[in-house]
Amino acid sequence: MKLPAPDSRKLRKEIIASCLRMNAMGINQGTSGNISARVKGGMLITPSAVPYDAMRAADIVFVRKDGTRERRGDGRVPSTEWRFHLDILNGRPEFGAVVHTHSSHATALAIRGEAIPAVHYMIAAAGGPKIRCAKYATYGTPELSRAALSALKGMSACLLANHGVIAAGPGLAKALWLANEVEVLARQHTYAKLLGGAKILPDAEIRRVVAKLKDYGLKS
Repeated sequence: MKLPAPDSRKLRKEIIASCLRMNAMGINQGTSGNISARVKGGMLITPSAVPYDAMRAADIVFVRKDGTRERRGDGRVPSTEWRFHLDILNGRPEFGAVVHTHSSHATALAIRGEAIPAVHYMIAAAGGPKIRCAKYATYGTPELSRAALSALKGMSACLLANHGVIAAGPGLAKALWLANEVEVLARQHTYAKLLGGAKILPDAEIRRVVAKLKDYGLKS
């Protein structure tokens, strides 16, 4: 697949549109989340501390595969979470985009250090029977990046303890869709616990659904 160039204005606008959509969907608040997309030589990522409705294509920051970034005169720097975005994209070639949110129900589970079990078959959209919760590490650190990569092993989504959610996919649309699915699953799990607890689907069933979902829904 031919990757966009770092100066792709179209992709930069798509990242901004995804940020606005993320907040409109109610799975993020303010500028707490961040979004990245793979490009030739590295990634494009949202800048730090810029409101999404004020963001322009030129504000999106290019970070090279080695972690260095373009020199800019406008003071824009990448999101404080650029490291785990880059490490995920470098380590998982099947992913073309990463979405990070602080969605309420999923983050509440992360605050408790809980994984999301197979309370509904749609957990298969994340790749397996459990959306793991990465151990806590300070935001923006190599330790958090390593914890996230471990929790994402074989999966497309994870929780970050006392922090939020990571969802990844082949493109922006699929990654954002998955971030919303994680929040839906977290909400269902929370409600089921209030009703006395969920009946967890067996791993074998989730494996069957993972296979069926390969031809389901968004492709990018």
